[in-house]
Amino acid sequence: QVRLVESGGGSVQVGGSLRLSCAASVSIASVNSMAWYRQVPGNQRELVAHISNSGATNYADSVKDRFTISRDNAKNTMYLQMNSLKPEDTAVYYCYSNYPYRGPFWGQGTQVTVSS
Repeated sequence: QVRLVESGGGSVQVGGSLRLSCAASVSIASVNSMAWYRQVPGNQRELVAHISNSGATNYADSVKDRFTISRDNAKNTMYLQMNSLKPEDTAVYYCYSNYPYRGPFWGQGTQVTVSS
């Protein structure tokens, strides 16, 4: 079983920064698809950013030029650097990883709260 553990969430003021981490219990070297999602109560979970094993990335329009997704296969960890945070970025952020032959896994989520 794969375990994904997010960390780095918290409360920050508008314009501030946070760095989320997602540590995997199993090597991510073979994982092509990793992503960060977020969810606000009452809303569907939405894709924030995606990264492939080659390092190719894509972002939701709402976070482009503010958020940066990255991964360190040697540390089995994925990151999300969030800058210029806005109140609408407030959500629970989830780590996602789609392992070959094992299937998709989700982390437990980490709360990000941006206040004005």
